[in-house]
Amino acid sequence: MKKITILALRNTFALTVIGPMDVFFVAGRLWNHINGLPLTPFFEVEIAALDRKPVKCLNNFVIQPHLAIDEVEKPDLIIIPSLSDFDIENTIKHNRKLVDWLGQLYLQGTGIAGICTGAFLLAETGLLDHKTATTHWGYADLFRQMFPKVNLKPERLITDEGDLFCAGGLGAGVDLPVYLVEKFCGQEVAIQCSKTLIHSMDQNSQAAYTVFQYQKNHRDNKIKLIQKWIEDHYAEEIDFDQVATLFGMSRRSFERRFKKATGDTPLLYLQRTRIEVAKKMLESKGETDR
Repeated sequence: MKKITILALRNTFALTVIGPMDVFFVAGRLWNHINGLPLTPFFEVEIAALDRKPVKCLNNFVIQPHLAIDEVEKPDLIIIPSLSDFDIENTIKHNRKLVDWLGQLYLQGTGIAGICTGAFLLAETGLLDHKTATTHWGYADLFRQMFPKVNLKPERLITDEGDLFCAGGLGAGVDLPVYLVEKFCGQEVAIQCSKTLIHSMDQNSQAAYTVFQYQKNHRDNKIKLIQKWIEDHYAEEIDFDQVATLFGMSRRSFERRFKKATGDTPLLYLQRTRIEVAKKMLESKGETDR
């Protein structure tokens, strides 16, 4: 049996703790029970916190950990739940002990998985440097600012670096555990688990849920004016040579300043603006069709 330790952090989303626990409990049990087969559990799961005191989640649900992290004996995998999404940087500062503890266990061969914004705490260890990761799409910009050495792919639902895993979004409290069931137990067990949970294993992207945030957290006021101009004229055929001239810049200077301020080329920014408008139109149509 694989030994899984799930961390319980103050102000986490309860689903990112309880969801994995339920999925790992179901594997080898519920399918077998439904089909009259002997139960064959695959995982031993425990919840650990900084100490044994109850942990209050963001929704005021209280989790009673089984043990303190100092009592954890080398697990096969540690799962980090979401952090307090309203104050991620301070949450990391108040959990320095966890950062060091995670690093030590990783050196002993333990894998680590970060769910949703739990990827921030995993990245703080330095273990994700020069590796691929994901997190909730709404926190991608902050993640890049804090961890520029990590190859962030916010469009992905799950990233797998062999012994380091990340998953984006609150629903990843189920998506990632099912993925890990397949990794540890094989496809057949994962399919059985997914069927009993009525859960789709086909999800592999956050793109459908991502909201384009227009990248205006910068100080270049002229570029902000150009961004607004693009957003107002997205439906037209845009000549960026003319746009550069309109705002008193050469095309080369315009491209360079725009990319530096927003992280996108003007053309990509235009495309993303058009996609966001199209998504909102489709969503509105979907609402009226119900």
